[in-house]
Amino acid sequence: MPKEQANWSPYDNNGGTCVAIAGADYCVIAADTRMSTGYSILTREYSKICKLADKSFMASSGFQADVKALQKVLASRHSIYQHQHNKQMSCPAMAQLLSNTLYYKRFFPYYAFNVLGGLDIEGKGCVFTYDAVGSYERVGYSAQGSGATLITPFLDNQLKSPSPLLLPAKDAVTPLSEAEAIDLVKTCFASATERDIYTGDKVEIVILNADGIRREYEELRRD
Repeated sequence: MPKEQANWSPYDNNGGTCVAIAGADYCVIAADTRMSTGYSILTREYSKICKLADKSFMASSGFQADVKALQKVLASRHSIYQHQHNKQMSCPAMAQLLSNTLYYKRFFPYYAFNVLGGLDIEGKGCVFTYDAVGSYERVGYSAQGSGATLITPFLDNQLKSPSPLLLPAKDAVTPLSEAEAIDLVKTCFASATERDIYTGDKVEIVILNADGIRREYEELRRD
């Protein structure tokens, strides 16, 4: 007898694109608000950006059920850290926690592709980019999700970071001003939306700097 439901999968890919750019004293994290499955749009108003700490934000694409589970685990572990140390985690510490959490589940991974952005203890912008099983790197900019293959070459062209193999090591921050970085992110999403059916509707942009946090929104194509 033929097997029924042999092609069932515990995962789905809900699409969407995330981008982060680190500057000398700011960090910009952005993601579109479309959530899809196959050729259906489930919602046009879904935020993919999660606040993990005062100076750490995570943007995630992939399977949004797994993303929610991952966010709950990180929130729980951050709460324990705050009780034990009486302070919030720094962004680099949160980056290590996220890596450990993903690696712990490496045999049945969270189907989530994350980019973590924030400010480090010196107030510099920092961006950490991940694969699904916790391998991570501090970079000046990163893109994840269904539109990443379209946006990354454009960011490479505009912002190419120095190689980590060069000595002495250079700071992984971009030379742009905050306003230029925000404009660049808007341009990235406007162009990705033209070619990627899973990216669109609206882009949510979170800007962190010494003055605090603010959000901006820009409309994208809705088709």
